[in-house]
This record gives sequence, structure tokens and C-alpha cells, in this order.
Amino acid sequence: MNSRQEKMEAFGRLLDIMDELREKCPWDRKQTLESLRHLTLEETYELSDAILNEDLNELKKEIGDVLLHLVFYAKIGSEKESFDMADVINSLNEKLIFRHPHIYGDAVAEDEEAVKQNWEKLKLKEGNLSVLEGVPKSLPPIIKAYRIQDKVRGIGFEFDSAEDAWAKVEEELEEFHAETEADKKEKELGDVFFSLINYARISGLNADTALEKTNSKFISRFKKMEEIARSKNLILSDLNLEKMDELWEEAKVFEK
Repeated sequence: MNSRQEKMEAFGRLLDIMDELREKCPWDRKQTLESLRHLTLEETYELSDAILNEDLNELKKEIGDVLLHLVFYAKIGSEKESFDMADVINSLNEKLIFRHPHIYGDAVAEDEEAVKQNWEKLKLKEGNLSVLEGVPKSLPPIIKAYRIQDKVRGIGFEFDSAEDAWAKVEEELEEFHAETEADKKEKELGDVFFSLINYARISGLNADTALEKTNSKFISRFKKMEEIARSKNLILSDLNLEKMDELWEEAKVFEK
């Protein structure tokens, strides 16, 4: 691994490259905070894919891509004479120190749960009127639900056990099944998802990760099914569901 000095030099070189690209490259010179936003989201999802695939080499590349965007935003901030990378890092450092009084102060936190509770209480002291103010509006719904639930847990708004959370899931399922009006049924479905995500969270599972792994498994299995069909000179769209199910089961054999 690289030394602290080598890491600092590498980061300094990145800042130098960013300065030069911003000055000389037509594409980099044209970018704005708004034009980079959707690209940053794309890079973040690619980082997420690398994590889910447990591909450390790809993870290294994707971390670099995300880091580039962060440096880019700081560069634009400096051009607007609002902030630069040093301001960003210093602000982060101060926030980390303030929110870890059990490390940098006299507070005591015996376990992870105590740390989380202190974190949310300290955020309120920073001026937030609600523990939920830090939840981005544009988060994907499943992740947003998880973050909402995790944040309110920080101040004690939580079921006593996973069994209690599951009872809520069953209650919401009954209400969803009983509802017949389309608009109301949609709301009840939302309640089902929210309660199920909460049950998963309390059980130590991440619903978004679980669903994404299932998505990946389905894609892989379906592509294998298409491959098997081609090898047999079959066209999937011409087959009935029973025959497709046979190919589906055949494709499952090839899974790890």
C-alpha cells in the first residue's frame, strides 16, 4: 500500500490535472453543476454495481470516477468564489469531530446503536428541525424508506422486535388485500412495501440490496434461458408459458 505522503501527492496531482482540464479541454470547460449531476448519479450506480459484484478491481476504478466528480464540483465552486476543495474537506473534518464526541470529547458510546442515536441528536443541535431533514428527496424509494426508518430509530421510534414489525406487515397485507378502489389500493400497497422494508431492516437485511441481487439473478437466468432456446432453434415468444417454464428450470441448473 502507498504511504501517507504518496497518497497526498496523488491527490495533489488530481487537483492539478483538474485545473488543467478545466482550462484547456473544451468538454471539461463547458461543464456546470447541473450538467454533471446526471453523470454523477450514473457513476454512483456503477460504483454500487461494483460493490454488489464484489469486484475490487472495478470498485477501484469506480471510486476514482466518483472522486473525479467531487473534485470537479469543488473546482466549479472555487470558480464561483464560493468554496474550494480545502473548504469541503475542512468542513467535513469539523463535522466528523463534532459528531464523534465519544472519540474527540467526553461522551460515552458503548455500542453502534449509541453512536447512531448521538449522531441524530447532534444533527438536531446543528439546526435541523427534524431528524428527517437529511433524507434527500430524490433518493430511490426503497433506499429512502430505509433511511427514513433508520433515522427515526435513532431517536427511539422503533418496534421492539422483528416479530412486532412482521405483525405490521401482515396487518398491511390484509388491508391491501381487502381494498378494492384503485387509488386506495395503491396507497395500501405503499404501506405494505414500507412495512416490509422496515421488517427487513430490523432483521438486519437491506431490502434494496436484496432486490437488486434478485434483479441480477433474474437477468442472468433469463439470458441463459434465451441462450438455451437459441441452441434448440426455439423462439421464446412462440412458446407457451409451460414450455418457457421448462427452459427456466433448465437455466437454473447453470447457476452457481
